[in-house]
Amino acid sequence: MNAIISASELASDLAGQNRPVLLDIRWQLSTAKAAGEPPFDGRAAYAAGHIPGAVFVDLDRELASPPGAGGRHPLPDVAEFGAAMRRAGVSARVPVVVYDGGQGWAAARAWWLLRWTGHPDVRVLDGGLPAWDGPLETSAATPAEGDFEPAPGAVGLLDADGAAALARSGVLLDARAGERYRGEVEPIDRVGGHIPGARSAPTNDNVAADGRFLPAEDLHARFKALGVSDGTEVGVYCGSGVSGAHEVLALAVAGIPAALYVGSWSEWCSDPSRPVAVGPDPQ
Repeated sequence: MNAIISASELASDLAGQNRPVLLDIRWQLSTAKAAGEPPFDGRAAYAAGHIPGAVFVDLDRELASPPGAGGRHPLPDVAEFGAAMRRAGVSARVPVVVYDGGQGWAAARAWWLLRWTGHPDVRVLDGGLPAWDGPLETSAATPAEGDFEPAPGAVGLLDADGAAALARSGVLLDARAGERYRGEVEPIDRVGGHIPGARSAPTNDNVAADGRFLPAEDLHARFKALGVSDGTEVGVYCGSGVSGAHEVLALAVAGIPAALYVGSWSEWCSDPSRPVAVGPDPQ
């Protein structure tokens, strides 16, 4: 099963008999704004126009637990996540398509969580809402309750110790911007740098200018150049397990399975005893 779906394919599926459940996961990373700009409001963006039938899902409240020792976006409580998905109409035997405002990070987080908890058929709209040229609606969807029961463990999950070990035994990719990996700037977390042994692989390099993923063969070549070969164990982290999910999705498009360190740098650097590497060298 392909992990992504084009806008034309989605339009065809929505017109067919096996209509997928649509989830709108519009979200943006919030950082301190010197000018005091209000934070992005995904629910307001949804209300202003969304793909017909889509249900809004709040990343911060339904796809993560509150920030804490586990990072800025720890795993959600599994029971609460399952309840949120059922409210959104998700059922075990019905395909799911997730989309966001175009960056792809938030949609990938939903994709990864549904895959990790055992849903067999989840795809991300390639290019997000900007790729959709069909009609939009403003009324909130009210789907029938779904029957999805999460069963965690269907795909790879790393904790801090597992990520540190994988950086030595396999390939651990850091999906953040290169300057954050190198420790030159750190706008969010307490310290800059990277997990020793991790390799810089900014997730933005997996997509074209329009936000759509590069062809699978180009992605495969990119990850090969980063040390991923047949049989290599691969893990990914980012700042808080959101853009890292997008890199796991890119790896899936390339046909490469990978585990996600959900706590990511926000969890790793919260413990001063954990080592921090800086500069372009993984070590």
